[in-house]
Parts: sequence; structure tokens; C-alpha cells
Amino acid sequence: MFLTHLSLTNFRAFTRLDMDVPRRILMLVGDNAQGKTSLLEAVYFLATLTSFHAQNDRQLIHFLALHEQPAVTRLVADYERDGRKHKLEIRLILDGNGGRRLRKEILVDGVRRTAQKAIGEFNAVIYLPQMTRILEDGPDQRRRYLNLALTQVVPGYAQALSKYNHTIIQRNALLKLLAERGGDRDQLVYWDELLTRSGAMLIKARIDAIDEMEAIAAKIHLHLTGDQEVLRFVYQPAYDPLPEPEDQFALPFTTPADRSAYSRDDLQEGFTEKLAALHGEEIARGVTTVGPHRDELRVLANGIDLGSYGSRGQVRTALLSLKLAEVSWMREKTGTWPVLLLDEILAELDAKRRQDLLDYLADSEQTLMTTTDVNLFAPAFVEASTVWQIDAGRVTA
Repeated sequence: MFLTHLSLTNFRAFTRLDMDVPRRILMLVGDNAQGKTSLLEAVYFLATLTSFHAQNDRQLIHFLALHEQPAVTRLVADYERDGRKHKLEIRLILDGNGGRRLRKEILVDGVRRTAQKAIGEFNAVIYLPQMTRILEDGPDQRRRYLNLALTQVVPGYAQALSKYNHTIIQRNALLKLLAERGGDRDQLVYWDELLTRSGAMLIKARIDAIDEMEAIAAKIHLHLTGDQEVLRFVYQPAYDPLPEPEDQFALPFTTPADRSAYSRDDLQEGFTEKLAALHGEEIARGVTTVGPHRDELRVLANGIDLGSYGSRGQVRTALLSLKLAEVSWMREKTGTWPVLLLDEILAELDAKRRQDLLDYLADSEQTLMTTTDVNLFAPAFVEASTVWQIDAGRVTA
């Protein structure tokens, strides 16, 4: 998969951008605050329909366009996938009436689609220096990372995630109502069934994806660390289908756990039983206490939890392994390379890691990367790449 043309209107710093995108490796060179990261953000937005920076879509609209009635932001991508040409267009429309309601319109090859059905048409993986928070911050960052990856390649995951989140809101409202006013607890049975149906799909997809990505990331990480570090992913689902050990302490944090044998039906049945057993406690607390919305994923190197005890260098290397594994995993699942987006990545790596990464990029189908200093790259790599300048939102060859 690769982009052939990108058009942006009123997106971030770009009032208007039209550019043909070269195949293979495009290097965007420019000073800070010139639009390099915003351009990568636009491409990633086309893949995930969400921004990794903005808290809401309204923040993506160019500030001058906010004075227009209505304010419209457009992102249009022409791309090839499996030898076929496609067009993806996203419009963010801020209506001028009343509270300035924002609408998102998505067209795939000229046909309007819902977000759940459009996601996955175009795939991309992004690496930003600040993404170390995936490993260092709270579990919500790791859940978001998993969701952004899985929605792109796992059929039905986006729909299940949307239904699950909606059901959680409704179920929590009922729990609070029962706590405050009392009533029939059997009302929860209906919401339990909806929650476990979509929740089982999310848990199963995460179990499979984490196992698959760990196998790829471990090999990459072993190479990047000179055979010094073994990388492991530890998935801790809030609802765990594994039986609790009898008459002994829980398994240690680093003990491998195999949940691959559980089917979606097994997970739904067990999840339902768990929720039923917790009705009294959850009514008292007014919230749903188990489910994919409280899952955790930890990343370990030689048994050390990198989020808690890893050095900055270890965290950066592990993140690079994770992102490169994500690229390979997406290719295995979809049969095509995702577009790889790299923002100022070499400035964060030592000389050996830089060369390892550049060697890896030689196999990718298309990479868009930014830098403030082209001298960070080996001369041979620069010659083999297309190098363009970006200045105040203008891209020139």
C-alpha cells in the first residue's frame, strides 16, 4: 500500500496543500513548527480517523477557517492497494448554527461510509518521540495503542469497541440508579449480555494480537540489543478466563499465561458469570469494575518492567521494536505494507540503532519521515531517498 497524492484543506497549519507523494522513502526536511508533524498527523488520521495530538477533531481545523460559516477541513488521499487505485476523503464540517456542531463525513471511492466501516481501508503506523508514554504512562495509553492498531486490521473490532463503550455508559448509569433509588437487579442482565457479547470479541482479538506481535517484537528487539535483552508482553485482562490457582498465591507477574485456547463463546460465558457475581459490589460502587475498559499490558525486558524501571534508552529501543513489529504484524494480517510515518526518529537513537532502522526501511513499501537535520542520515540513504523541504506549511522539492 502506498500514497500517490495527498490534498489538505484547512488542516492544522495547512490552508491548502496538494502534493504527489513519491514511492519508497520521502524525507521532509525543515525547522521546527513548519508543519512536518502535522503532515504525518494528517496521513495517520486517514488511517485511524482520530488524532494522536488533538483532544477533539475541532482542534484540527485551521484557526482562520473557524471564522467561516461553515468551517470545513478536507483530507483527501489517493492510494494504491493490491494493485488497485482508491480515494479516501474525510471532511470535518463545523456548522455555524447554535453550538457549532461538528460533523465528520467519510467517503471511500466516492461512497459515503460510517467510521466503523471506513477504518481499515487505508493503513499506517506512526512513530513519534513522545510515544514513549505508551510504555511509561497509565494503562489507558496502552489500551489506546492496542485499539488504534486492531481497528485497522481486525474485521469488526471497531464496531465492537464502539458498542462496548456505549454499553458501558448505559450500564454504569443503571448501576448508579440502582445504588441511589434501589430497584430490580435483574435489569442488569440485559446490559450484561450486550456488554459481554462485544467485550468477548475485544478480549479475544487482544489475546491473539498480543501473542502475534510479541513473537515479532521479541526477534526485532533481540537484534536491536545485540542479543542482550529478551522482550516480553504481559497481558493482564480485567476479566481473566484463566482459573485462579487453588490454595496458593496468584501466579507471579512474569509467569507466561496462555489464553489462546479460549474461544469467543468461552470468553463471553465466563465474562457473564463474572459480572453476575459482582452485581452487588458494582451497584455499591456505581461502576463496571471488570472488562476490556480496564485491561492492562506491560512490556518487560529480561524480566524488568520497562514502564516502571526501564532507562530512557531501554524504553526508546523497546518502543522502536514495538512499532516495527506493528508494521510486520499489519502486513501479515492484511497482505500489504502499511505506510510508515517517522517523526524525528533518528535524533532519539544512537548510531547503531539508526543504521538498524535504515536497513529495515529498505524493505518497506513507503515511508514518510521528518527531520531537522539531514546530516543524521548516511549519505547513501539520502541519495536513495526523495528529499523535500517543508517551510511554513509549504512543501517544495
